[in-house]
Amino acid sequence: MWVDQTVYSGPPAEERDPNEMAVYAFLDGLGIPYTRCDHEYANTMEDCKAVEAVLGAPICKNLLLTNRKQTDFYLLMMPGDKPFKTKDVTAQLGCARLSFATPEHMKELLGAAPGSASAFELMHDKEGKVQLVMDRELLEGESISGHPCFSTSTLRLKRTDFLDRFLPAVGHQPVFVDLPWPEQE
Repeated sequence: MWVDQTVYSGPPAEERDPNEMAVYAFLDGLGIPYTRCDHEYANTMEDCKAVEAVLGAPICKNLLLTNRKQTDFYLLMMPGDKPFKTKDVTAQLGCARLSFATPEHMKELLGAAPGSASAFELMHDKEGKVQLVMDRELLEGESISGHPCFSTSTLRLKRTDFLDRFLPAVGHQPVFVDLPWPEQE
């Protein structure tokens, strides 16, 4: 996978999709500094390993989940290398079994392309239909990373800026869960 070895500060010089550009403008408007790495479409956590090396930070796994009736939506953020098991999340949230939301829901609720969900797209969830769920382990790191609506760029910003400035500005408060590693089960 091709990864630009340059780490950029600020938005790209060339115009991109309006939803992606809106993420950069939103962060800039809040005065939140971030770094950016451009790359080929990164659809899997394996693809993101090369991006991690350039940004110098682990990439978060972001999953848009929904209940069977597709009335409740959850954006789960967790360490990228931690396995995801539905039962671990549903037990802690006290909800029915969750499954992956459709690409249509991802576009409608977050303005994101399939495979590109991240918490940065919560700025597009103006009606608050998506509940942010974070694995508490992410609080141990210094930064939060994710794609700005498309998985051809990855952003990194300070965890404190994400929690204390970005999330309040988009009107979302996370629910924290403690997802186990396989050897802890």
